[in-house]
Amino acid sequence: MHGSTLWQLTRVGRHVAVRMVSVSGRSMTPTLRDGDACVVLWGMSPRVGDVVVARLPGRGLGVKRAAFVEPDGSWWLRSDNVAAGTDSATFGSVPAEDVLGRVIARYWPRPAWIRRVS
Repeated sequence: MHGSTLWQLTRVGRHVAVRMVSVSGRSMTPTLRDGDACVVLWGMSPRVGDVVVARLPGRGLGVKRAAFVEPDGSWWLRSDNVAAGTDSATFGSVPAEDVLGRVIARYWPRPAWIRRVS
């Protein structure tokens, strides 16, 4: 995943940056495809069903769906395409501080808002 910071916002005393990232791999198809360029609210806490950018154990940064919160506050992350990706079923839950931001839109090549699923 490649990224750059576009601009930064301050929201209710919390620092949020708007970043652009490029998706690599097929784990999030059909929602996101390899090479899609996305807008991320970096520093924005996720909600269940959001697509997020997170530090994945032993894998670096990745894009996954926030499935649910464990009792200890860590996140269980899933691939939309379970046949083509690894997720928390493989690497376990991810600490909340490693969930870095929410993907809100794809701007290239097929612009669209990224929806939360329940």
